[in-house]
Formats: sequence, C-alpha cells, structure tokens
Amino acid sequence: MKENYLAKWLNNELSEEELEAFRATPGFRSYEKIAATASRLEGPAFDADTALEHLKTKRGGSGGRVVALRPWHRWAGVAAALVFLLGSTFYFMSRKETTLEAGYTQHIETQLPDASEVMLNAGSEITYNKKDWDGHRRVNLQGEAFFKVAKGKTFTVETEAGEVTVLGTQFNVLQRGGFFVVSCYEGLVRVDHAGRSVELPAGTSFRLVNGRISQTEIPAASAPSWTRNESSFRSMPLAFVLQEFERQYAIEVEAADLNLDELYTGTFSNTNMNLALQSISAPLELTYEVHGNKVLFYAKAAR
Repeated sequence: MKENYLAKWLNNELSEEELEAFRATPGFRSYEKIAATASRLEGPAFDADTALEHLKTKRGGSGGRVVALRPWHRWAGVAAALVFLLGSTFYFMSRKETTLEAGYTQHIETQLPDASEVMLNAGSEITYNKKDWDGHRRVNLQGEAFFKVAKGKTFTVETEAGEVTVLGTQFNVLQRGGFFVVSCYEGLVRVDHAGRSVELPAGTSFRLVNGRISQTEIPAASAPSWTRNESSFRSMPLAFVLQEFERQYAIEVEAADLNLDELYTGTFSNTNMNLALQSISAPLELTYEVHGNKVLFYAKAAR
C-alpha cells in the first residue's frame, strides 16, 4: 500500500522521482525548516521484537501469523511526523496559514472565509491560506472531507494523489495512501490525476484503488454516509476497512492470517463498536477478540 511522501521522506525511503515530486509540493520548504529542529530531538528506544514476543506470550502462544496494520517499527517516523506538525504550528501562523485537524473518533465542521463549509472525517486534516483566500480558494487535504462550496472563483482541493476543482458544489474527497476517491453530490467536479482530467456530474464517483481507476455511480444521498455516523464501503480492500475502524474508534487492530486484499462491501456504525465488529466480520466469515484497546480479527476456521 502506497505511503504518503512525508512519512517516506522521514524514513529516507523516497525514490528519486518521488523526492523530486515531494520537493515541488507547497509545504516542502516548511518541512525542511522544521526538520533542522526535529532532527536534534531524540526519542526513547523501543525494541519491537521484545514487544511482539511479550504480546504473543500474553495471548497464550496461539500460533499463526499476526499482522499489525500499523507496524511498530515505523512508529519512529510517525513520532517524527508529530514533531513536524507541532513544530509547524508557529511557522504556519507566521504565513497566515490555518490548519484544522480531526483526531481519531472526531468529526469536525468548519466554515472557510467565503462561507464554504467543510466537514472532516476522523484522522483528517486541511490547511489553507486565509490571507490569500480571496485570490486563491485552495485547500490542502490529508484524509477525508465533505465540502459544500459557495459559488465564486475556482475552488481547488489539493491531495497527494491529485486535485479536485469546482466552482460551487457539494462533494467528498478521500485520499489515504493508495486510495483516492472523489464523489460528487451536487453540480460538477473536475478531477486531475496523473495527467488525466475527468469531469464528474452529480451522482458519480472517481475511484483510484491500489492503482486501478474506475468511475461508478453513488447511492442517492445529499452527503456521504460518514457524515451520518456510518462508514460505507464498496469493493474496498479489508485492510482499508480495518484502518477506518481504527480511526473511528481509536482502537488498535491486528489481523491473524487474513487476506487483507479481500474486497469488502458493506457499512458499519461509527457509534456502536459491537455492532460495527459484527458488520465487518459477518460478511467475510471472520471472528474477533477484544482485549482492552485492541481487537484481533481472524478467520473462523483458524480457531
């Protein structure tokens, strides 16, 4: 699954082409400035192998391959990313930029300077320049957000995977790793991805899922289901579904000997965890165990 450029840059994992593309992004210079400070900070040592053995012992050595959706050995990069975000607050304020972030379990609504409305899904963030808003209605998005755009000049949503451009409409943008999904609920939306431009009328969706592009119809509704506290999926890999469950409930998920590329179509509640667990596991014939703030999913036949 493709990771975002910032995390890969922090871990020195960018290819030459990716590094060139990342340097061309608007926020790269700010990241470089903050990196000089962040690189002098040192975090505590963490032995991933010892922690994993301890976890297996507590579970009674049941055997089988257990996959953590967010491997612990990458947490150093995540911690560094948090340092970047904290350190960037003062820098962005000096540039009159505004950042709004929805943490895990949160949905946040805000109004932009032109009265356009934005609702952020859990684990998402937007950044925009308030000072230059009248000249450029432009928002940078990481994660997922639903927009109700006031009529006016061109309104652009920038993501790592591509841009979404409108004049005045209602639409949803999801961009996480190798997933880029744009759904138009009113008006007309233009999606630009990898040199390709696609126009979406109301009721249609542009999908980029692990490198495969498609256009589909969306259910008749005035807004995406997550704005009504439900997460809905149509032929999405199980790995993505479980990660979304993590974001909505702030709980750690592990999968034992499962095919995380298996496609899931369905809906789970964002307010009732027991019901959500049943909604995920039943269609795929999975079972699960809840241990404190962790959930382990595995195939029924495996136990």
